[in-house]
Amino acid sequence: MKIAIRKFYYGDIPEDKAGGAGETARSEDKAQWPLWEIFVRSKQGLDHKHVGSLHATDAAMAIENARDVYTRRQEGISIWAVESKYIHASNPDDAECFYEPAEDKIYRHPTFYELPDEVNHM
Repeated sequence: MKIAIRKFYYGDIPEDKAGGAGETARSEDKAQWPLWEIFVRSKQGLDHKHVGSLHATDAAMAIENARDVYTRRQEGISIWAVESKYIHASNPDDAECFYEPAEDKIYRHPTFYELPDEVNHM
């Protein structure tokens, strides 16, 4: 007895979900995919910049989809995909108390130092 093994690739619709009712199930499944934040490093830059978000089942799919969506004109040389649940940010409402400690360190301000006349472009 031979058993047929079919490999599925990204974008494939399993046979049991093909057709009318399967499309609804597929869109519901897609809603359960985790959200990924995408960062792209441009050819001119040294840093990665946030370019958008997308849903994908895993990191490999997120990078492949990001390549297709965010680097269509070959403007990037590197892509980072980070699952959104792993990104933590400060609260903008707490900015005053969060950044206040730097105000009392006047030695960190460029006005604290006197530059010699030989230094023209600083």
